[in-house]
Order: sequence, then structure tokens, then C-alpha cells
Amino acid sequence: MEIKRSNKLHDVRYDIRGPITTLAIQMEQQGIPVIKLNTGNPAAFGFEPPHYANSLDTQLQLTAAYSDAKGLIEAREAIAAYESSKGIRNIDIENIFTGNGVSELITMSLQALLDNGDEVLVPSPDYPLWTAAIRLAGGTAVHYICDESAHWFPDIADIRRKITSRTKAIVVINPNNPTGAVYPKDILESICALAQQHNLLIFSDEIYDRLLMDDSKHIATASLDPDLPVITMNGLSKSHQLCGFRAGWMVISGDLSQAGNYLDGLTILASMRLCSNVNAQAIIPEALADPHFARNTLVPGGRLYEQREQAYAGLNNIPGLSVVKSKAGLYMFPKIDTHMLRINDDERFVLDLLREKHVLFTHGSGYNWHAPDHFRVVYLPEKEVLANVIERLADFLSSYRQY
Repeated sequence: MEIKRSNKLHDVRYDIRGPITTLAIQMEQQGIPVIKLNTGNPAAFGFEPPHYANSLDTQLQLTAAYSDAKGLIEAREAIAAYESSKGIRNIDIENIFTGNGVSELITMSLQALLDNGDEVLVPSPDYPLWTAAIRLAGGTAVHYICDESAHWFPDIADIRRKITSRTKAIVVINPNNPTGAVYPKDILESICALAQQHNLLIFSDEIYDRLLMDDSKHIATASLDPDLPVITMNGLSKSHQLCGFRAGWMVISGDLSQAGNYLDGLTILASMRLCSNVNAQAIIPEALADPHFARNTLVPGGRLYEQREQAYAGLNNIPGLSVVKSKAGLYMFPKIDTHMLRINDDERFVLDLLREKHVLFTHGSGYNWHAPDHFRVVYLPEKEVLANVIERLADFLSSYRQY
């Protein structure tokens, strides 16, 4: 008997851990070492978690039981204090949900919102979980352009053109993954104005808000309009190098007088999974008392800063590549001069690079970018490894052609 996957998974993709990663795993099983630059996983590259992460074993008796479905009161109070410090007003801890990472909360919040055929505006390029989760919930992801020539900022006119009677929400990823852009106040205010005008919910993915470089300032979307319904997503995976803890949260703010039915839906879904990992919740108060844990790595001389500088310079020195410098996070999104390098398939490009040079990137179309001319680079490896990666990539591109 053939066992087939559900039709709900039609067009659902997550290429960061897709077929290319499967090939990399197969190569490693054959004894071929692979430099994996496809995921932002700091601990895998030697970044140390905070010392207080070691205290969890002493809290076992306190964290062995289920918590409230929304999360520990202490964790939600700490989250409320942190998000309030970013200018988000009138936060009610009953409208804060902890999750097994932001990933679970993205899926849960969209399942509670969307009916078949509903539309959500999503940036292009995007973090592909957003598009996948929208499709899984029965919705349609409509991608608005982020403009590479304008520091990868969202194209407000393109967002406006793509709003229809079926549009339910706008997704904002700021700081952005995969481009590393940090959005200025006027861009965010324009998005908020469109949301108010068309009665749209905003999902604001702010997981990289504490990984800022070059005097960049992050502005919480929900801080700009106290009445606008906004779901702010955040967590400890990147800023505190605790990806495996799966400690995420979402805060629903704004005028929620007409949102009771939706909040009930979120509560049902949160209750169905009983609760998020209680050990991970328990570390949130201490972590948010130390929000700038990674600060020393983000300034000149710091590890992340210097690795970003090296990746930026190295990529721009390869003929046929160019890249906008990341201002936050762990990634850059280089552009391929496809005419010069004669490349017309970005997925084939990263597959061929993996096979020949044993370096794993993710192709730009995996981030729902419209052309086969980008790929994402993770600059987490130490400088010696990055130098080796740049050398392999340059050597590969010096002779590689697809047509």
C-alpha cells in the first residue's frame, strides 16, 4: 500500500533544510567533510551560551510539570517588561504566549487566523517558514519586494499594490533574514499606515533585534501605533545562542477589542500542545535581564563583527558577485551576475558547489526571491574557515558555467 503525504503539503517547502541539506548529510556519511553555512546556529560554530543556562538542572523539580498553556507567569512578566522597554504600550501578560521557538508560534498564529484562500503579504526575500506556514494553513503568500538598491528596504508602493479584499495581514521581518537589513522608522510607519487603512494585522518577526551592528537602531513595529494590532515575535535562539532550547514568545498588542475570537483560537491551539518547554521558559527571566549578552561580539574587534567584515570584503572581491553589507543578524544575501557567470539556476549552482567544493549554502529562490541570482551566506564560522570558504567559492566560480 502506498502511503502518500497530505495534499496540504503541496507547495510547502523549507529549503534551508531541504534536498541540498540531505545531500550534505549523505556526503558526511561517506566521510566527506562539509562546511555547512545553511543555518544560523551559533553553538554549532563554537559560540558559548550564557553561564546561567547551566543552572537548569537545579530547577528540575520546578520545571518537570506542565506550565500554563501560555507559559510561566515569571517568563511572561519578563517578556512584558522587555517588550515594554522597546516602546510597546499596554501589554497584557494574558496576550503573551511562549513557544517552542518562534517557528511554532508562526505556525500556530497563522492557523488561528487563516481560512482557505486568505492572503498574507510576505517580504521577498523572506524567511521561508512564513510562506510555508501560510500555505499549510490554507492561505496564499503574496510576496512584496524588498529593494536591493535601497538597502533591501520594503517597497511600500509594491505592498500597496498587492493589498486585496482577501488580505488579512502583513509580515515584517526586521532585522531581516536573509539580507541583514534594519528598517528605518519611516518605512515601518508607512507599513503601519497601510495596515490601519486596510484593517490588517501585522506580524513583526524581531528575533534579531539584539544583534545590531554599525550603530543600527531597531524599532519595534508595535511601538509606532498603540492601537494597531501587532503580533511581535522574538526569542533567545540567536541573541543568547540557545537555538536548541527553543525559547520563543509572541506578544499581541494594540486595540484588541475586536480580536477576542482570534485570541480564543490562539488559546485553543496553545492548549492543544499543552505548553512549551518549561525548562526553556525558566531561563527567559534571567536572559532578558541580560538582553545584550552578545554585545561584545557585535563591535569592532568582536567575533561576529569581524567575521561579517571578512565575508563582506571577500564576497565583493569575487568577480561576478556583489553584496549589500548586513547591519544585523548572521547573514548576507549576495547577488550573482548571472549574465557574466552564465548561471540560470541558483539551486543547481549551490548543489554543484556542494559536490565540488564541499561548501553548503542555500539558494536565493529558497527564500522566495523571484530570480535565480542570489544565495544566502552565514558568517558564523571563524575567520580562518570563512577565508577558506571564500577561496573555494572564488575558485569554483572562476570556471563554473551552466550554459
